[in-house]
This record gives sequence, C-alpha cells and structure tokens, in this order.
Amino acid sequence: MIRDSLKAAQVTAMKAGDKPRLAAVRLILAKLKDKDIELRTASAVPEDDVLVVDVLQKMAKQRRESITLYEQSGRQDLADIEQAELAVIEEFMPSLMAEDEVKAAIDAIKAELGASGMKDMGRMVAELKARHGTQLDMGKASGLVKSALA
Repeated sequence: MIRDSLKAAQVTAMKAGDKPRLAAVRLILAKLKDKDIELRTASAVPEDDVLVVDVLQKMAKQRRESITLYEQSGRQDLADIEQAELAVIEEFMPSLMAEDEVKAAIDAIKAELGASGMKDMGRMVAELKARHGTQLDMGKASGLVKSALA
C-alpha cells in the first residue's frame, strides 16, 4: 500500500536527516489525514490506494502550476523548492499509462458503451476513471476522449 511506503519514507528521512524530503513526506501525510477527516461523513469511501493516488495527483498538479508561476515571476529559488517537493510526490505515484495505452482503453470503452458523440463524453470519462483512474492524468485523458468522440 502506498500509505505504508509513505510512512516508511518518513522514518527513513528522519533517520537520514534529510529535512527537505521529510518536509515533503509530512506534507503528503498531512493532506491524506485531511482527506481522511473529510471522508468520515461520506457515505462511500474509495479504496485506500485510489484515495492516496487522487491526493498525490492533485498535489502534483498544484506543484506544477506553482513552478510555472514562480518561473514566470523570476523566483527560481521558490520554483526549485516546489520542484523538489514534486519529485518526492511523483516518487510515490504509480506509473501512468502511456498515451497509446490510454487511447486503446478509450477505444475499448467507446465500443463497449456504444458512444457516438459528445453527449456520451461524461459517461466515457466516468467509466475511464472508474477503470483506470489511478493510472491516468485525467486532464490529458479527457482531452483524448474528446478527440475520440469528435
């Protein structure tokens, strides 16, 4: 489980005295704890690894956006800090499907659902996320679904 590897990484970073890595791992664990608290009242709780990957994907997206903004503002020092955090976050994310694999999955779902136009995009994206959500960048995948239905 990803959560267990995060806790082990926290202990390893503490023992090694790697403060930047420790801070990034603690940040991830804090976000996970926030998400756990948020889901206490939810009627359906997703599988733990799905939850962890979702949190990691959101954190990675935030870091990428911050890096871009910092570089545009000429603050390379802050961009470097964000880049280091992003590297730690990506270390715990499962490997993403290649673009051709995503297109093959989209084609299979399209044939299965009998999707023919843009009106079916919501169903397609929902099914794609249900089957492969932890292995996809949903932002890119929705664009591929849109082009497949166009």
